Formats: sequence, C-alpha cells, structure tokens
Amino acid sequence: MTLRPRSIRVRLAIWYAAALAAIVVAFALGIYLFVRSSLLREVDAQLERDLATVSRVLREEPFEINELAQHGSVEFFQVSQGNEVVAETPGWSREVLEKALAGLPHGPGRSWRSHSGQAFRIRSVVLPGAGQSRVVAVAESEQTLRTSLESIGMILLFGIPIAVVLAVAGGYFLAGRVLNPIEEITALAGAITAERLSERLPVDNPGDEFGRLAQMLNGTFARLEDSFERLRRFSADASHELRTPLTALRSVGEVGLQRELDAAGCREVIASMLEETDRLTKLVDCLLTLSRGDAGGLTVTRVRVDLAEMAADAVDMIGVLAEEKGQVIELEAGAGVCAMVNPEMLRQALINLLDNAVKYSPPGRIDLRVYRTERGEAALEVQDQGPGIAREHQELIFDRFYRADPGRSREQGGAGLGLAITRQAVELNGGRIQLESEAGQGCRFTILFPLV
Repeated sequence: MTLRPRSIRVRLAIWYAAALAAIVVAFALGIYLFVRSSLLREVDAQLERDLATVSRVLREEPFEINELAQHGSVEFFQVSQGNEVVAETPGWSREVLEKALAGLPHGPGRSWRSHSGQAFRIRSVVLPGAGQSRVVAVAESEQTLRTSLESIGMILLFGIPIAVVLAVAGGYFLAGRVLNPIEEITALAGAITAERLSERLPVDNPGDEFGRLAQMLNGTFARLEDSFERLRRFSADASHELRTPLTALRSVGEVGLQRELDAAGCREVIASMLEETDRLTKLVDCLLTLSRGDAGGLTVTRVRVDLAEMAADAVDMIGVLAEEKGQVIELEAGAGVCAMVNPEMLRQALINLLDNAVKYSPPGRIDLRVYRTERGEAALEVQDQGPGIAREHQELIFDRFYRADPGRSREQGGAGLGLAITRQAVELNGGRIQLESEAGQGCRFTILFPLV
C-alpha cells in the first residue's frame, strides 16, 4: 500500500519541500565543508609560519632555541635530536604532545587530541645537520576551528528543519495559488450540462497552460454541442421520415377497411402498402448502414479496382432510369485509372450520385468522367444539368436528412441519406468527395482517391 495523498496540492507541497530540503542540505553540507577546509588551511598556514620560525632560529641562532621555547611567539613546539629533547615549550610538555609524534609520520599536518581533550594540529619535519639530524615539531590548537564548526553545525541543525517547515507551508500556499485556476475551471466546467453546452469557459491568458486547457475544454464543449445538435436533428428527422410511411400505411389500411373492395381493390391496397413498406425498409437499411459506419462496424476490405470498369457497371445499372426520363449518361474513362478501394461500397456511392443526377436533372446529358488529376489522384466525376445547389447549402448537403428542397426530395422518394452514405463510403475507403455548384448551373461531384 502506497501512502500517496489524494490532493495534488498536498503532493506539490511535499515535492516542493523535498526538493528544497535536498537543495538546502546539499548547500549546507557544501558550506560546512568549505568553512572547515578554509579554517584548516588557516591552521596549516600558521603551522608553516611557526615551523619556519623555529627552523630559522635553529639554523641561525641555535643557542637561542631555549629562549624561543620559553618566551617566543610559538606556543607549542619541540626540537629533538635522537632520543634527546633539545628544547620544547611549556605548553608542549603540559599537553604531553610528544605522544602524538609516535603515531604521526613526518610531513603534512595531522589532527590529534591530547589527554586533556583539547584538539591540536601537529606537523613535524626532519632537519639535517652536521652531526645527527634534528626533528622539529610544531602544534596549533584546533579549539577555535572546532568551536566555529560546532556553531555552524548547530545553526544548520536547527535551521534546516525550520527551512523545511517553512518550505512545506510556502509550497502548500503557492500550490493553492497555482491550482486555484484549476478549481475555477473545474467548477465552471461542472456547471455546463447538456442543456448549457452553448456556454464557454473564460480564457484569461491563451498563452499559458490554464488558457490552453480552457481552450481545449471549450473545443470539446463545442464538439459536444455540435454532436448533440446533430443527434437532436437526426432524431427529429428520422422520426419524421419514419412517420411518413407509417402514416401512409395506416391510412391505406383504414381506407381499405372502410370500403367494400373486390379482389382488384384489395390488390391495389396491398400494392400501396407494399410500396410504403419498401420505402420504409430502404430508409431503415440506410440508417443501419450509417450507424454501423459510425460505430466502426463496417469491414472495409480494399482491393485494386479499375475505376473505369466500375463506372461502366454503374452506368449500366442507372441507364434504364435515365432513359425513362429522356436522359443520356455519357461515360468518358481514361485507361489505367486504379485505386485501392472496397468495390461494393464505392459502387454504391457512385450509384447514389448518378441516381441523384437522374432525379434532379431535366432531359438531357449527364457526364461521368474517370481520369487522373494533375496531383496524381484517381478521380470519379459526375456532372449533371440540374438546378444546382446554392452556396449556403453546399456545406450541409452531406448531412443526414438534409434537403436543399425538402418538398421536392420527398416527392421523389428521397430521405436525404444518399449523400451522407456516399461521403461515409468514400471516407472509409481513404478518399474524399468535393462539390462544385452554382444555383441554376448543375452540380459537379468529384470523388478522389490515391492513385495506384
């Protein structure tokens, strides 16, 4: 079980305090070692000066060495030759510092503690002479050094915990200030419900992290609002579209029950009911296709398809409908225009475009072109001579149940789902669809895929 505070504010305060404590401890340790090194250097420098003084007197005025020991400026030194002590200061004999020489080599200064508990810094050298060499040892008290280090240690010992406590308090306060915008954003975002998706969070500074968070949430709310609006419109339109054939079925059935009908009359009523049932079935099939596509339930298996052959098949299927309206579908197909697509899905998308062109165009010509674009893409283009689509409707024409002219579409049996299914099929196959149109000048739908 890990002890992890639930509050981000507490965690930030702890992390801030831990980081600051580590920095303070490292800084304090550095200061302590620096001061200790500086004080030791000063003591060693004094030892060097004392050693130089004793050595100079011993070389230049050897008979004055005892005078230096009794009344000189060097408080602790000893001069020995072999096992015989030539001279030593009273302090040296009082602290019995000769014991330190037995355990310390000649050379740099070493620390040693006397029998009285006082710490000394001792250094000794061997001076060669005419006869037997002499050993000069000097000492310097470390009491001032140790007192200073103890004072610094006590200050750090009590100062670091106080600094950590202050760091925790300061970190908790600063974390609260830093996280306060999060609390405000959370409160405001929590107040935006499904009925209030039009509201947005205030963005005080778009350049900082909280501003970008608020902008991201606003974008999410905008997409949710758009999705809810589409769902509401879709539900309303679907209900309306389903109500129409159901109402027709009910009306035909009621009329049939109210009238005395012979066999021919019954067949007419049944035929009308079957016609409405067929329309209802097609509508439900379209809705299921779109729903499966939205849910990722459509399996798209792509193969290399010759778009010219597919276009020819679509023309054969729609050609009969075009002939009934006095129209001709002209196919202009380039050779070797292929794409990796699902043939069934793309064929349905192309048939939907041709079916719309036949429905909304007057007697005349409908052009279907298969070609390579200058950008190296495979293109399927359907050009009709119909009334066209105004600019204000072009961005919405691929929405479900959307009609630029609702009355005319419903009279011709459309539910406003054909173009939505077409766009879904094209996008699932990795392509895109474009519309170019002017009111009164027909429409040009272009499906584009990567060329293979």
